[in-house]
Amino acid sequence: MRAAMKLAIVPVTPFAQNCSLLICEKTNRAAVFDPGGDLDRIDEALAKTGASLEKVFLTHGHIDHCGQAGEFARRHKVPIEGPQIEDRFWIDQLPDQGRMFGLPPLEAFTPDRWLEDGDSVRFGDVTLDVIHTPGHTPGHVVFYQPQARLAIVGDVLFQGSIGRTDFPRGDHPTLIRSITGKLWPLGDDVSFVPGHGPMSSFGKERESNAFVADSVLGAPG
Repeated sequence: MRAAMKLAIVPVTPFAQNCSLLICEKTNRAAVFDPGGDLDRIDEALAKTGASLEKVFLTHGHIDHCGQAGEFARRHKVPIEGPQIEDRFWIDQLPDQGRMFGLPPLEAFTPDRWLEDGDSVRFGDVTLDVIHTPGHTPGHVVFYQPQARLAIVGDVLFQGSIGRTDFPRGDHPTLIRSITGKLWPLGDDVSFVPGHGPMSSFGKERESNAFVADSVLGAPG
C-alpha cells in the first residue's frame, strides 16, 4: 500500500463489523475506526502492531460501529472524532439499543469532535480527509487518505451492495448521491474498507455493483 501506513481489520460484534486499525509507520502511532465491541480483541490486534493508540474515529452512530467506542476511548485515554452531528440521536440511543439486542450495558457519549464535510483528521503523520456521506444515516462520514488511495467507508458501500436505508432518517436517493457524487470522483483506483465484508475498489463497484454500477445507473462509460 502506498504511503507510510499499515492497515489491519478486526471483525467485531455479532454483526461482524469491520473495525479498522491504521498505523503510521513513521511515528508508530495508531488510529482505530469504529470500535463497536469486542474491545479485548481490538486491544490484542493493536498490541500485535506495537503501536500506540492516538485517536478513535467513527463513521456513524449505529450500534455495531460505535456501541463501545466511549468505553474504548476512556480505556486508552484518547479522543473520539466523528461522526457528523446529525448522528447524535443514534449515539444517544445506545443504552436502549444495547438492551434491545441483549448486549452488555452500553453507554451514550459525546465525541470530542463532531466532523463536517471538508474537515481533516490526523494521527501520527497521517492526515485523512473527511467526507460527509448521508443516506445510510444522516451524519455518516467517510475517511479518505489520498496518498494511500484508501477510504474507510463504513456502511455507505460494500462489495456488491450498498448500505440499508430503511432505518430512521435513512434515505436511498441521498445515499446514491453520496456514492456517485462524493466517492466516485475520488478515482476508480481507490480501495475501500467497508463496514462489513471484504475490501474492494470504487472502480470494481462501478463495473459490477448491482445497485450503483455505471450500467445500472445509466452513467456514461
